Amino acid sequence: MIVDNLDIELTEDKLFDLQEKAVKSRELVIETLLEAKSGHSAGPLGMADIFVALYFHILNHDPKDPHKPDRDRLILSNGHICPIRYVVMAMAGYFPIEELKTLRKINSRLQGHPHRTALDGVETTSGPLGEGLSQSIGYALAAKLDHKNHYIYCITSDGEHQEGNTWEAIMFAGKNKINNLTVIIDRNNIQIDGFTEDIMPLEPLREKYEAFGWHVLEVDGNNIRTFVDAVREAKAIFNKPTVIIAHTIPGKGVSFMENNYLWHGAPPDVGEVSGSPAKGEQGKIALADLRTLQGKIESEHQ
Repeated sequence: MIVDNLDIELTEDKLFDLQEKAVKSRELVIETLLEAKSGHSAGPLGMADIFVALYFHILNHDPKDPHKPDRDRLILSNGHICPIRYVVMAMAGYFPIEELKTLRKINSRLQGHPHRTALDGVETTSGPLGEGLSQSIGYALAAKLDHKNHYIYCITSDGEHQEGNTWEAIMFAGKNKINNLTVIIDRNNIQIDGFTEDIMPLEPLREKYEAFGWHVLEVDGNNIRTFVDAVREAKAIFNKPTVIIAHTIPGKGVSFMENNYLWHGAPPDVGEVSGSPAKGEQGKIALADLRTLQGKIESEHQ
């Protein structure tokens, strides 16, 4: 029998534990990128709260049995933010945390974009943007045909909503009322070349989804309780798919990275980034900022 973790109360102590884990995951992202000297910074830091909430409170999953048939499926469409997925999976027990040091190295299981056959617990290979929602719909339809009750979650970027394939999938899911699917959009407003609304405006994003028959929720994606409440509401909708537009801060927790699109695809201490500390200082300052964030969370909990 599937146990719905959302039936478990999110107490203040549990929330504090999740918040602490989110900060720890951000520290590990920075340390992992420093080791790799390659990879994306802004998106992984911005999505830490959501990944921690998913793996430590929402998903029905088992790191010791990553292929169990009744597991929830988490599809990462925007595969370039995989450092945060790898970090949280390691924290959850899918593989040793020490293995994070192999990110993007030859023969590593932790490639720069996730590879389905390389790492247990990764459902799809991702990299080319705009494919994840279509893949998620396939998983959701298969579950329905097999009369299974597991749930499908798809994480997408806002930038990949500039891809036509994404909108074909949105129309298809709405028409077919695929109600065992929740899409989570990382609405951080940046992409590699600038701000989304400058490159190719997406607004009114909410109204577009509603026009195609979706239930739409908008939340602060860096507020764990608000996000968990939204997922709970999404699972209570029985006649349509749900999208959660999660407004996140790219580079969350690191002062010089926050809301700076130049950190979309840049790791710390590899080069000079306009408006940021000098190369060689970026990693140290980032980790110091995150320790300050940890202290703030602790003081608020007391």
